[in-house]
Amino acid sequence: MNATRITVLTVPDCPNAPLALERITAALDGREAEVEVELVEVREEAEAARWGMTGSPTVLVDGADPFAVPGAPASVSCRLYRDKEGRADGAPSVDALRNALAGATECCDDELLDPIGRAGRGRRAPAERGLRAVQQTVLRHFATTGAAPSASDLEGVAAEAGRTVDDVLAELDAEDFLALDAEGRVRAAYPFSAVETPHHVRLGNGVEAWSMCAIDALGIAAMLDQHVQVTSSDPVSGHPVTVGFTGGTARWEPAGAVVFVGRRPGRGPAADVCCDALNFFTDRSTAETWARRHPDVPGRITSQAEAVAIATETFGALLAED
Repeated sequence: MNATRITVLTVPDCPNAPLALERITAALDGREAEVEVELVEVREEAEAARWGMTGSPTVLVDGADPFAVPGAPASVSCRLYRDKEGRADGAPSVDALRNALAGATECCDDELLDPIGRAGRGRRAPAERGLRAVQQTVLRHFATTGAAPSASDLEGVAAEAGRTVDDVLAELDAEDFLALDAEGRVRAAYPFSAVETPHHVRLGNGVEAWSMCAIDALGIAAMLDQHVQVTSSDPVSGHPVTVGFTGGTARWEPAGAVVFVGRRPGRGPAADVCCDALNFFTDRSTAETWARRHPDVPGRITSQAEAVAIATETFGALLAED
């Protein structure tokens, strides 16, 4: 169970708050020491809106409401929950809470990271049919120029495999090793972006580029094995977040910065379903605020060390020799 914080939002003297806390304790099955449970009293509608509270009690798991009803407005009124038979209750059942807590782990460890790592298949294209050679040429072009290569830059590499550039790029796009725009140009070659994003990267060779998301930005240092300075901003507060890699050591500013790893529902390339849901935050509180404002985006908050580990595992070997 990887949930790190359970927040119970309640109005003062809510009769169902103790019931919610009792059932949370039962759902934790003796693992209370692993999870922080807090009770927050909310008195005003504006405060309820900030928290994403849609009635009392509202239970948040790592800042997200696993029982959210689409379109439900913020409210300091009583909240009712329905069981499988449709019966109303003043708090989620123990089974429902267990499922929500398990879902947080399953989503983040499996479904959530699948677009990042291609369902465990990795981001390194296979050597067959010129796929890896073209992918690595695209990545090296980004690393030396900060921009995407043109088709003419890739013709020779594709020809060595007996294929056209268009065919190889189309296959890499279909397998989500990179993403093409409507004109067939490279718009993303994970971890690089051909267009401006919130995540700016300055490489040790002086090249400036953009990354697709926070995890991708961290992965560039592992992939290139050189000094990298990442500059981003907290999407809630607007305050800057920087990560500098020197000699394999990361220095974060501010020191309490975290990364939210999320994904939008549905299938599709990582560029569409998760890149805008993987962001840097100055601290856990702003990440939780973002999660409350986006209940449709499942995910979790990761520590600095875990974020770097995910990035390294995903991108570290992309330019390795065959």
